[in-house]
Amino acid sequence: MTRSVLLLRAVNVGGRSRVPMARLREVLEPELGKVSTYIASGNIVCAHPSDPRAASERVRSLIAAEFDVDTPVIVRTHEDLRAALDALPFPDASEKMLHAMFLGGPAAAGAVDALLPRLVSGERIALIGDELWIDYGEGGVRSTKLTTAVLDRALGVAGTARNLRTLRTLTELTA
Repeated sequence: MTRSVLLLRAVNVGGRSRVPMARLREVLEPELGKVSTYIASGNIVCAHPSDPRAASERVRSLIAAEFDVDTPVIVRTHEDLRAALDALPFPDASEKMLHAMFLGGPAAAGAVDALLPRLVSGERIALIGDELWIDYGEGGVRSTKLTTAVLDRALGVAGTARNLRTLRTLTELTA
């Protein structure tokens, strides 16, 4: 059985957009079958949905109805996660500072060129398929100018990021 992860954007971050994982599992199991979650930041592991786009939309509406939180839901299979790890553009980066931003579709033409002037010292980016890799460098996420609004505007599509450590764990959980 192919397993996938549904990635929620910006839930349980800084007290905003509260989505309790235990209740989320209860809400989603009638739709997706047996699900598990990894950490409280919106990683739902489940059997691969037959129609990923429809499943994303359905899960998004269930979350909005149950928790009053509107969040993009992005599906990645185990194979997608494995391919992202295999394409790792910055192998020398810190596990905590390197993030893969999983996009809900292809990035807009010229997205990387639009983001390059926003990088602060030590940051690097690489767009590989539908993942934007961001190495925040020593300054970390706190010092970046790559805000959600900046990324959304340049990319033209919603995305949600996971650090390299979380990506590795999700790859294992979906195996």
